[in-house]
Amino acid sequence: MYDVFVSKKKCGRSLAGTGSVSIFLEELKAVYPGFNYEVRIVSFRNNEQKEPWYLEVNPNGRLPAITDTNRGDFNVFETAAIIFYLAQHYDTEHKLSFDPVNDADTFSEALQWTFFIHGGIGPMQAQAHHFNGVPTSNEAGREYLAGPRKGRYSFADINGFPCVSEAHWLHRARSYAMAGIENFEEDFPNVKAWLNRVEARPSVQDGLGVPARDNADCADAPFAS
Repeated sequence: MYDVFVSKKKCGRSLAGTGSVSIFLEELKAVYPGFNYEVRIVSFRNNEQKEPWYLEVNPNGRLPAITDTNRGDFNVFETAAIIFYLAQHYDTEHKLSFDPVNDADTFSEALQWTFFIHGGIGPMQAQAHHFNGVPTSNEAGREYLAGPRKGRYSFADINGFPCVSEAHWLHRARSYAMAGIENFEEDFPNVKAWLNRVEARPSVQDGLGVPARDNADCADAPFAS
C-alpha cells in the first residue's frame, strides 16, 4: 500500500504535479494486478502541509508526496522523483518506463523530456510559446515523447501531460493572443493530437479525478466546479 498526499484544491480535477503522480499510480494499477494506493488529503486551508507530521514526509511542506508502506514507510517528495521511484520499484516489466541498462538511450531520452517539462514548461506555464517542443519539435508521425519511431507511452508523457494540459487550459481561457498564437490547434497540431491521445486513456481520466469529488474529505473543497 502507498499513501499519496494531495491537496483538497485538487478534488475532482487533479492537474500538474499531483496529476502526474496520480496518473502514474492509476496506470500501474491497470497493468499490475494487486497494485493499489490510498489517498490522504492535506488541507491547505488548515495549513496541514506545515504541520510537524507532514514535514516528516516532505520537509519542503509541499504536495504531492508519497509514503511507501511496503518499504518501511519510505517517503518520497517532488513529482519527478516520485515517478522515478515508482518506476524503479514497481514497473518491473518496464511497461511505463525504459530499462536504464538495456535501453539506456531511450531511458535518457525520457529523462530529457521529463527535465525539460519541469525546467521549462512547468515554471513557464504562462508563456504558451513553450509548447513548441512538444512532442519532438512537431516531427511528423510522432505519437509519444520517448522511444523509437512513433515513440512509446511512458513516464515522460505521464509527467508532461498534466503540465501542458493545464497550460493549454489557462491560455484557452485567457486568449493566446498575448503569446502571439492565433490558433493553437493550427499552430501546434502535433501537440494538440498528443494531448488528445494521452487524455483518452482511461487511467489518465482516473488519475485526473484523484481525489474523487465524492471523497468525504473533499466536502469543504474551496471550489464547486
